[in-house]
Amino acid sequence: MTQRHPPELDMTLEGEFVSPPTATISHRILMWAIIVAVMAGALFLAAFALWIALMILPVAIGAVVVAWGVFRYRVWREQKSVSAQRNVRRR
Repeated sequence: MTQRHPPELDMTLEGEFVSPPTATISHRILMWAIIVAVMAGALFLAAFALWIALMILPVAIGAVVVAWGVFRYRVWREQKSVSAQRNVRRR
């Protein structure tokens, strides 16, 4: 069975609560350095993702053009085949 201890309250002799200690200047500098590093890392990842997308874009556009050309070629061949079959039936 676990025994729970009551919470400790820091109080002065006059009955006022003791305020928590403020962070030192080195802690503040370290906190801001970490925040700046995280923001720089996020900016780098966003820029890298944009760079990758821009590198892939010409390849994707080329694939679309080739697919459209193949589609139009097949439609042209089918139309040619259908028109040839119609001419055979009419004779």
